[in-house]
Amino acid sequence: MSIPLVGKVKKNKSGLARAEARTAYTLVAPTLIVLLAVIGYPVVRAIIRSLYSDPVATDPEFIGLENYQNVFTGDLSESFWQATGNTLFFSATTVILEVIIGLIMAMVMNQAFKGRAVVRAAILVPWAIPTAVVAVMWRWVFNVDGIANHLIGKEILWTGAEWPAKAAIIMADVWKTAPFIALLTLAGLQAISSELYEAAKVDGAGPIRRFFSITLPLVRPALVVAVLFRLLDALRMYDLPQILTHGSNNTNTLSMLVVRQSIGALKAGQGSALSTVTFIIIFVIAFLYIRILGANVMAGHDGKDS
Repeated sequence: MSIPLVGKVKKNKSGLARAEARTAYTLVAPTLIVLLAVIGYPVVRAIIRSLYSDPVATDPEFIGLENYQNVFTGDLSESFWQATGNTLFFSATTVILEVIIGLIMAMVMNQAFKGRAVVRAAILVPWAIPTAVVAVMWRWVFNVDGIANHLIGKEILWTGAEWPAKAAIIMADVWKTAPFIALLTLAGLQAISSELYEAAKVDGAGPIRRFFSITLPLVRPALVVAVLFRLLDALRMYDLPQILTHGSNNTNTLSMLVVRQSIGALKAGQGSALSTVTFIIIFVIAFLYIRILGANVMAGHDGKDS
């Protein structure tokens, strides 16, 4: 009699699982439809347009992958590879600095002290300021007679040479978006029980040991998500370098190159090819990031089940 009962239990579980799956798909379907309309349609249209020419007075003609060939090995290749290198450099540098500074900010905001609310509000102010306003503000800071040169006691043309211009972009971007990392990391820190730290103190663990043994492992999931969001944003960097340096002195990014070709040069086909390549680059980087770091985080939480 036990075998039929076991079979019935399995059937009930499978039926319940199918019902839950149908409910999940029903709830997610409206969001997927909206995303398909808002994101999928423009992407498909850009891919289709990238396969056509950019005539001046006639209708576009189908030219296949000629625009992509122009991007990688043709007239646009030099600008494309420079912009790609700049984008990757800005993204890697700013994200690393923002993670370090944001983690320090989060740990400070997580402490109990008088005036903590004021400190939290002050730290989050730069993130709340629009990027265009930040770019104009930092452009004043980096003027020849600006605050930056006044503090260091030298007259540096921050936007007049390649590496000073890149340093200016990095400093401005880190100042604005490090609080974003801090905000998400703070949420992870507040989920850590204080009893763990008390037990570690009893066992004789110092501040450094507690940080690497308790804080960093437990805050890692929140930090991984924060870095992912920030990485996607950095790879699309446009308005800050556009306003701060106008792309001069080898500070162009992929987004700036796309806009310049699509709007400035009125070459929608080449601009669409560039935007498609940019989309693929960002997608691959995000996929690899989630595949490597995201999988490790999930494995650390439920590795027993796997």
